Amino acid sequence: MKKSEFFARKESLRLLADKAGFLSVGFSPAGFLEDDAIRLENFLNQNYQGEMGYLERNFDKRLDPTLLVPDAKTVISLLYNYFPEKIIEGDFKVAKYAYGEDYHHVIKDKIKTIWDEFLTQNHISDSIYRIFTDSAPVLEKSWAAKSGLGWVGKNGNLLSKKRGSFFFIAEIITDIDFPTDFPTISYCGSCTRCIDACPTGAIVADAVIDGSRCISYATIELKNEIPQEFQGKMDNWVYGCDICQDVCPWNRHSIPHNESKFTPSEDFIDLVENNFEEINREVFKKVFSKSAVTRTRYEGLERNINLIKHVKMTENNNLINKI
Repeated sequence: MKKSEFFARKESLRLLADKAGFLSVGFSPAGFLEDDAIRLENFLNQNYQGEMGYLERNFDKRLDPTLLVPDAKTVISLLYNYFPEKIIEGDFKVAKYAYGEDYHHVIKDKIKTIWDEFLTQNHISDSIYRIFTDSAPVLEKSWAAKSGLGWVGKNGNLLSKKRGSFFFIAEIITDIDFPTDFPTISYCGSCTRCIDACPTGAIVADAVIDGSRCISYATIELKNEIPQEFQGKMDNWVYGCDICQDVCPWNRHSIPHNESKFTPSEDFIDLVENNFEEINREVFKKVFSKSAVTRTRYEGLERNINLIKHVKMTENNNLINKI
């Protein structure tokens, strides 16, 4: 293959991704993530995964993409914006990424479409590839950082100088060879806003997160009762948490997405703005049938709402007793 054709292949995929609404695309050589091996081992040894047992499995696959796609040569990382036009406010908060339809299906479908078109344009018929978006043992933020799409900030999120952090990350791991990109440096500097703002102290060091102390973990991943240590510290979040992103200075660059499937439904808006007063199993199924919120199930959402109601009631009673 001529050098010009080699680089033209990369540009053609970037153009297709841009046309489909992706913010950025980066290319990394598929290889073992040696530095991440140490970080992942330390994370697990400290039990920062909490009850997320799936993080303990497939250790090698998380670090070596060739175990997911045989003969993989390139990891292609893509970013897709989900920052909403309007923040939905009520007594209870839902993470912005869950305002619309489940991103897993939306993003994968978009990537499959552009990848098929890419293969056709470049007359490639025998490629091996897999598409991922938070759906397999892939260290997505590491690969995106490795390809220059941003850096892993102190809050553990991928940060971009131009885009902030309110975006989904996805990958195409393929046996097709592409010209690769280069990592950028961290621009967090001496800023500690995310660390200072986290009410549960989940950010224990620069880019080191104790998942078991994270509000997102407590409201989504935890299937049992929420520990006492979270009570009074959840800042009214009933699904996920955006605190460490909301306070990040780089998110001043966030602009609203234009993806109709991520736009909240009127039922969703009414439910949140009316403080989930009408929530029951039937309403949950109707409003969240296509949403990522189904991950916590009705029982989990009800648990989260009841806990915050209990805390509010206790605080009000304490205030009355002091008068």
